[in-house]
Amino acid sequence: MDFTVDSATPAVQASFDATPAPRLRAILQSLTRHLHDFVREIEPTIPEWNNAIEFLTAVGKACTDTRQEFILLSDVLGVSMLVETINGQDAGTESTVLGPFHMTKSPARALGDSIDEVGGSRVCVVSGTVRSTSGRPLAGATVDVWQCDENGLYDVQVPDVQPAGNGRGLFTTDELGRYWFRTVAPSHYPIPTDGPVGALLNATGRHPYRPAHVHFIASAPAHEEVTTHAFVAGSPYIDSDAVFAVKKGLLVDFCEQPTPNWASVTASSPRSSTPPSTSNWRRLRHSCRPRPRRHDPGTQRLTDRVCLVIGVSGVVFSRSRLPPRTNHRARSLT
Repeated sequence: MDFTVDSATPAVQASFDATPAPRLRAILQSLTRHLHDFVREIEPTIPEWNNAIEFLTAVGKACTDTRQEFILLSDVLGVSMLVETINGQDAGTESTVLGPFHMTKSPARALGDSIDEVGGSRVCVVSGTVRSTSGRPLAGATVDVWQCDENGLYDVQVPDVQPAGNGRGLFTTDELGRYWFRTVAPSHYPIPTDGPVGALLNATGRHPYRPAHVHFIASAPAHEEVTTHAFVAGSPYIDSDAVFAVKKGLLVDFCEQPTPNWASVTASSPRSSTPPSTSNWRRLRHSCRPRPRRHDPGTQRLTDRVCLVIGVSGVVFSRSRLPPRTNHRARSLT
């Protein structure tokens, strides 16, 4: 009956014994065990406990329709990346974090369209193919892309400067599983630092920066979707991503394209079924081991992993053109 340091954990775990869902019961009882062990190890004071409650409350209050502070907290603690790694695919393109800026629906666009609606200067053409892990091109697959502009800002951060949907696009692959679109070369940038997660980073002396990258989500019927990035090789902070999301297999050379008018090739025929071609564009390919098919309890069908093959080219970064590394205590993003 008495709640003591020793009796606390079994008492709370027993309160979940009648939970009907086995998975939920296992999660809550395991959470109780680990959380209680953490409290016993740290032995927080009452003021520290109050500070923790206030911090979590502030995280919740910072969330809006276009900002997810809890995802950001999960990101900087490495939890998001740990979950992605546990659930990552053995074959196909490696997965990485969703990030906090996938908070608005990407507008549907035609193949070859530009997702840059503000006229950035460092033009980039992205092209690639969506395949199954067996190598079969997936026609009609969906490729959701989003990125910051060349100043390191997403549309939801500066709605008075960027129109809604800038830097975002929802594309459907052609009959050969191909997609291509025009954009601008992304920049490295700081995650939002004007909220409680930013305060946490500041208190611990950690920088808030992410290396330059483009986000992708590829999905296709009867396949598991994959969330991934294409990171700009050589970008600042490539070895110290604030959310621990960089993988060597996702580094891409965003090379300069010597053909002067090549970057406008998709603009001249945005609905062409033929992707841009040049001898100098780069493609990132993944050599993968086939993964056994998995049963999808939601559809009662066998599923296969999506393998996303990404090619990125255009008039973009060379190492000499990378934006300078910025002091990590620079402006917050709002």
